[in-house]
Amino acid sequence: MNKLYIGNVSAQATEEDFESIFEQWKIPYVRPFLLKSGYAFVECQDEKAAMKAIDVLSGKVELHGQVLEVEHSVSKRQRNCKLQIRNIPPHMQWEVLDSTLAQYGSVESCEQVNTDTETAVVNVRYSTKDQARLAIEKLNGTMMEKYALKVSYIPDEKAGPEGPPGVGRRGFNARGPPRSSSPCLGARPKVQSDVPLRILVPTQFVGAIIGKEGATIRNITKQTHSKIDIHRKENAGAAEKPITIHSTPEGCTSACRTIMEIMQKEAIDTKFTEEMPLKVLAHNNFVGRLIGKEGRNLKKIEQDTGTKITISPYHDLTVYNQERTITVKGNLEACTKAQEEMMIKIREAYDSDMAAMNLQSNLIPGLNLNALGLFPTGTPGMSPSVSSVPSSGAQGGCSFGQGHPESETVHLFIPALAVGAIIGKQGQHIKQLSHFAGASIKIAPAEGMDSKLRMVIINGPPEAQFKAQCRIFSKLKEENFFGPREEVKLEAHIKVPSCAAGRVIGKGGKTVTDLQNMSCADVVVPRDQTPDENDDVVVKINGHFFACQLAQRRIQEILSHVKRQQQQQTKPTP
Repeated sequence: MNKLYIGNVSAQATEEDFESIFEQWKIPYVRPFLLKSGYAFVECQDEKAAMKAIDVLSGKVELHGQVLEVEHSVSKRQRNCKLQIRNIPPHMQWEVLDSTLAQYGSVESCEQVNTDTETAVVNVRYSTKDQARLAIEKLNGTMMEKYALKVSYIPDEKAGPEGPPGVGRRGFNARGPPRSSSPCLGARPKVQSDVPLRILVPTQFVGAIIGKEGATIRNITKQTHSKIDIHRKENAGAAEKPITIHSTPEGCTSACRTIMEIMQKEAIDTKFTEEMPLKVLAHNNFVGRLIGKEGRNLKKIEQDTGTKITISPYHDLTVYNQERTITVKGNLEACTKAQEEMMIKIREAYDSDMAAMNLQSNLIPGLNLNALGLFPTGTPGMSPSVSSVPSSGAQGGCSFGQGHPESETVHLFIPALAVGAIIGKQGQHIKQLSHFAGASIKIAPAEGMDSKLRMVIINGPPEAQFKAQCRIFSKLKEENFFGPREEVKLEAHIKVPSCAAGRVIGKGGKTVTDLQNMSCADVVVPRDQTPDENDDVVVKINGHFFACQLAQRRIQEILSHVKRQQQQQTKPTP
């Protein structure tokens, strides 16, 4: 993406004018400026130079009385589903950004771009061309924390005629060498490119790891059959630099061990006396299951390897940092063994999520599970994506006896031990969740000292219910309140008018039986239940997330139908 389009160009502008501007701002370019009537094109030296030109010139530099507009040059054929969003507030939380993007469609991927600017930049892919176009129209110029977002198309490699669309898993980006897709070709050795090993090393040791003219790193790559990326240009001036290792589990461990050996030797040669623990980076979505319930998994790894392991706090995560730092202290052998065992847990979490997504992929047609946030998304080191996808029957939701007919109230029951995880430190998580979903979310007081369940009261329209409940299910899984291969199943209660309870049950129980068969949820409508002061009774739904959602939506459709019938019956006859 080195080619730029320069708009709002004065008729008086010359090629020399642009050369002067680019030289003044020290932006390298490789070809002469191509001037047209009202616009121009130029090819920069690399993508970093192109990004700099956009950041420092677009909307800021004036030429002959007209402020220049600079963006990536994208042909009409490639103006498809892929956008670049710039000038994002540097400390914006991912959930807020995800929620904003999801307002305009299903987000398949959202990748952060490394730049030298204070603000953040992301590349976003929407599911359809119309969604991308709507996002540009609505987001471009939108103010967020005193920053005006800048949105433009970037070349969409999937827009060309070559190859069928949608190859590969949605929301997951190819990493490492290209894979064979032809069954007639020989099988390639298994490469864990979806879950690479990422470590942090002190900046002063990067030179030793690379070696003279890159000889050392090439030797490591060859011996361990790995692809190793040393991100030297990331975080200029930082005390540590990330290294990404793509290989088999054995190759990752071998490469990591060799790198640690090189650092230890360099420390002796340079009389470096500070402690050098192993620092592993892991995506936050997998950390909960690495830790385990009550920290059991991590404690076992510490005991088995004789190491001391600490993890950076959750509240350190921002739009610039989606990973947690896992610090392992011990001797070389112990740290190597601990890294190996930790990566086993992380890969198990990833594989479990993939299996769960494949299992649920056709449960509600048309939903992009990878974008919904039910399961951890993206590969380690990449951003999660969230999509605001209205659930089926969203327009038909109703609640009798309430002032806002489109709002619904759901009582979701979670393990009492999970209340702290849902609320978060100083209530931060539940506030973010409420803002993200657009719903009111409250934790009801415990019914007794020994109560094993707590009630979460969620109030909002169908879409808000979907998003809020989705994140609660996901949070419980992330924090390991359910096993890595165990589905999260919760009980939800919704109130229905007593006069409509029979319609939910159906003649001979047929409707509720069909509902259970269709949704895979357990649905109970107690026949001997005494209505409350609003003449409502409780319907109990128990199941995994999508089962609960299907059952809730179907019941709301039944209530909506009953309400319409009542309204028609009460209309005055002419």
